[in-house]
Amino acid sequence: MLNNDDAQLSIYSVLYNKIPENHMLKLIRDEVDFSFINELLETSYCKYYGRPAKEPELMIKLSVLQYLYNLSDERVIEDASLNLAYMYFLGINPEDSLPHPSLLTKFRKHRLQDVTLDDIMIGIVGQCVKKGIIKDSGITIDTTHTEANTFKAIVERVMKRLASKIFKNVEEENGEIPETIDQDIPKYKEIEDHKEAKTMMKSYLEDTISQVEETINVEEYPKTKATIDNAKDILKDPKFMAQKGVHSLVDQDARVGHKSKTKRFFGYKTEYMMTTDERIITAVHVGNGSYVDGTQFDKLLKNTQRCGLLIEEVYGDKAYFRKPFLDRIKELQARPYIPVSEMAYKINEDRFSYNK
Repeated sequence: MLNNDDAQLSIYSVLYNKIPENHMLKLIRDEVDFSFINELLETSYCKYYGRPAKEPELMIKLSVLQYLYNLSDERVIEDASLNLAYMYFLGINPEDSLPHPSLLTKFRKHRLQDVTLDDIMIGIVGQCVKKGIIKDSGITIDTTHTEANTFKAIVERVMKRLASKIFKNVEEENGEIPETIDQDIPKYKEIEDHKEAKTMMKSYLEDTISQVEETINVEEYPKTKATIDNAKDILKDPKFMAQKGVHSLVDQDARVGHKSKTKRFFGYKTEYMMTTDERIITAVHVGNGSYVDGTQFDKLLKNTQRCGLLIEEVYGDKAYFRKPFLDRIKELQARPYIPVSEMAYKINEDRFSYNK
C-alpha cells in the first residue's frame, strides 16, 4: 500500500540551510521533480491493503545516490542517515528513518519490472528540456562494452558443471545419490578433438538427466528439477553447441562479442544516445555481447524525441553509416556526422557530412 500523506517539515529541517546552494544534490532536488515515478508504479502497489510502503520516489532517489557515489545498498542507507545533503535530496526530515537495505533489492527485482528505465529517463530528461537545462540540438549514438563478472567457460566445462550441480542437488534433497546414477564424469580434457569432446559431454549430460528422472521423482525436489530444466533449455539451444550460447552458469545472459575483428570480449553491450554538449544520456538499451550495433537505433531515436529534444545533428561512428539510419535521420531534417573512409564510400556531400 502506498502512503500518500504529505511529508511535513520538522524543526530540524533548518539544518538543511547549512547545505551550499551550489551543491549538486541541492541543484538536482530543486530542478527535477521525481514524484511522477509514484504514478508510474502506482499499479504495482495495493491502494487499500497492507502496510504503508516506502514511496517509489524515495527508492529511485536512493538508487540515484548509489549511482552518483558508487555505493552499495548497505552503504547508501548508512550514509543517507548521516549526510544532510543526501537527506535533503531524498526529501525526508533529518530524524526520519530509512528503509532496510534489503528493500532496495526487492524494489529493483519486483517493483521495477512494471515500468521501464525508458519511462523514468524520459520523465527526468523531459523536465530538463522544458526548463532549458538541456539546450542541445545535437545527439550522438555509440555502444560501450561491459565485461561479465565471471570467466568464459568452454562448452564442455559448462556441461560438466551442470552435471555436478545436478549431483549436488540430488544429494542435498534426497539425502544420497542412488547407485543407479553414474557419477563418473568423462575426462574431456584428454580428448584432443574438440568436437568429439563436446559430443561426448552432451551425451553424458543427457544420460545423467535421464537416469535422475528415472530414479527419483524430480517433482518432489525443486532444486534438482530447476537445474535439470535449466540444463535441458541450454542443450536445446542450437547456439550452445556452436559456442555462441551460454558460457557461464554464473551469468547465463552474457555472450561473446567483438570489439574489433581480432579482439573479443565476454559480457554485454550498452547502446545509448546522449546530447553532444551536456552529455546527458537520453535513451539506452542493454544487450548481450553478440548485440549488433544499431539494432535498436529507431527505438532509441523515438525515446530521445519523446524527451522533447529538437534534433538537428546526429553523430555516430562508421557502424551507423547505413542507409536505413541515414534515411531515418533525413526524415528528421537533421544532418548526420558519421566518420567514414572516402575510399570505401561515395556519398552525396550536399546531403551528408563525414570526416575524411
